Amino acid sequence: MYGKLKEHLQKELNEIQEAGLYKSERIIASPQKAEITLNTGQKVLNFCANNYLGLSDHPKLKEAAHEALNSHGFGMSSVRFICGTQDLHKTLEAKIANFFGTEDTILYAAAFDANGGVFEPLFSEEDAIISDSLNHASIIDGVRLCKAKRYRYANADMGDLEKQLQLAQEQRFRIIVTDGVFSMDGNVAPMDKINELAKKYDALVMVDECHSAGVVGETGRGVTELFNIRGEVDIITGTLGKAFGGAIGGFTTGRKEIIELLRQRSRPYLFSNSLPPVVVNAGIKMFDMMDQTNELQDKLHANTAYFMEKMTAAGFDIKPTKSAICAVMLYDAPLSQKMAAMLLEEGIYVIGFYYPVVPKGQARIRVQLSAGHETEHLDKAIAAFTKVGKALKVI
Repeated sequence: MYGKLKEHLQKELNEIQEAGLYKSERIIASPQKAEITLNTGQKVLNFCANNYLGLSDHPKLKEAAHEALNSHGFGMSSVRFICGTQDLHKTLEAKIANFFGTEDTILYAAAFDANGGVFEPLFSEEDAIISDSLNHASIIDGVRLCKAKRYRYANADMGDLEKQLQLAQEQRFRIIVTDGVFSMDGNVAPMDKINELAKKYDALVMVDECHSAGVVGETGRGVTELFNIRGEVDIITGTLGKAFGGAIGGFTTGRKEIIELLRQRSRPYLFSNSLPPVVVNAGIKMFDMMDQTNELQDKLHANTAYFMEKMTAAGFDIKPTKSAICAVMLYDAPLSQKMAAMLLEEGIYVIGFYYPVVPKGQARIRVQLSAGHETEHLDKAIAAFTKVGKALKVI
């Protein structure tokens, strides 16, 4: 049987390659930071990691990881409810709740699991989920696992959201679900208006803070801080794998009773190994650092503003952003691949995104800024983009 399947798969892979859509992985042979070394020996500036605060190789987090390795061991070899809960897990959960102004937190192996495991335990066919059209794949998959009636509204379109809320009034419970920052465009969900509509139409609100926590808001506490609705959102999901250290691990934080029921019935939580102590203790240290200073957030915001201003002045088509994501629009998929390859030759590590990651005809290079970048890094990237952009007649 596999011979037939192999032939089919090879045909599909060939078609992907011929269309210029094949995804190749570059191999990093150094820690994740602003300047990295590839396995080829080439040193490049990294502008495509989610390392927003530059913490992935931070000495204080590495020190905390070593401390936990010595005091609490390497791995848990169990799920949480059997014998996989350490004091460190409870400490980190409390710190996350304090950071976001919520009542309780539950940890997951990844943010994909947090989104995948949140809907099915809470909602049934009697209920409604109203989801933004550009929500992350993990939210889409989580909704698919739930029997609730599904409604979809155009990205950040409050008129369409209100229409869907009106249609959903016949259901028992309603929840509006949105990304805080939409990862391909960099735009921020209008959480103040979403919150107002939720109150008007008696709905819960859930926001995925994966690309916004640590990034937006004066102190990096995400979209609820940005729109001054801290403590009002019912469910927040997020990750430790982006701004918060860049390792792995996700979380859901929110109303006490919601978190308590997820501990009882959320399948990714019940049937996945507990986060290892080294990751958890580094997370604890990270939140302690966030409570002490806004230095990294301030630098990230300054870097983003500088890069956006210079790239726009150079003539690039840039989507508006309130995050650390800068979408350089090219529209043509093969062009995005070619430009990324030419930028790599100039020492700038970026990736071209195209369908199905973004809609057809909306190919782009997504630049992600970091507090780890210095001004000379930004200037080198802007110069390389300008050189390659002119060579390819993009500008």
